[in-house]
Amino acid sequence: MTDNKEMGQLSPELLNKYESLKEYLKSLHSVAVAFSSGVDSTFLLYAAREALGDAVIAVTASSCSFPVRELEEAKEYCSEQGIRHFVCQSEELKIEGFAQNPKNRCYLCKRELFEKIRMIAKAEHMEAIVEGSNVDDNGDYRPGLVAVEELGIKSPLRECGFTKEEIRLLSQEFGLPTWDKQSFACLSSRFPYGETITEEKLHMVDRAEQFLLDQGFHQLRVRIHDRIARIELLPEEFPKFMREEIRLKVYQEFRKIGFSYVALDLLGYRTGSMNETLSETELAQGTISTQKK
Repeated sequence: MTDNKEMGQLSPELLNKYESLKEYLKSLHSVAVAFSSGVDSTFLLYAAREALGDAVIAVTASSCSFPVRELEEAKEYCSEQGIRHFVCQSEELKIEGFAQNPKNRCYLCKRELFEKIRMIAKAEHMEAIVEGSNVDDNGDYRPGLVAVEELGIKSPLRECGFTKEEIRLLSQEFGLPTWDKQSFACLSSRFPYGETITEEKLHMVDRAEQFLLDQGFHQLRVRIHDRIARIELLPEEFPKFMREEIRLKVYQEFRKIGFSYVALDLLGYRTGSMNETLSETELAQGTISTQKK
């Protein structure tokens, strides 16, 4: 729980916003939190536990597009905090049409995932399901959030106006282990639309990204184009990557993983780079309005 000393370090505006979040969660009476062990969902789970005590469960989806390290971190956090934790199998590749990687791939996945979470929530007598998107997700191409709205899933962080920066600040003050964790997205997002997603290639991406993390790189993506790896790093980490011993080490390891060629993206890390090929009409179809409902 948050003590007064910690809360005193926060601005009054941010403190009031956090209190509003807890009041919002209290109004739901009991919740199942879609928990990925990422920055946003960990913060949301923490706030839900403060607001509702034991009337909270966490549900994590296990699949080939979700790295094992993330699943283990989710289990560890819930165990340490004494939060009831459920793991459901969500094999996206079995969803009709998903493996062909259509532009609404995330929509197909989220509908299937939240249907499973809904069954667990009902069995555990939870009145609401909540997920961790924030206001920075508004206005971006995120068809998965369209599914969230269609299914009546609550998005407390968006409803209460939290930005990613505010979530990180509060997470640091509350001592959450994720406050400076890199942003993560489903491994299927590393594939260009229309390129077939396979379990083999998902594992290739997972191994490649883990290798870069082990080398000390931080926010990153390994985008896969057939057998070509396109690496996105923070531009300030380019000099480190270009050191000959690192560059050759990465190339050799990626070849072992199964890539034929390895390239560094000159623009660097950015979210949703695969969406840069979409038309304005396609973007609009999967974009969450910035207007609060």
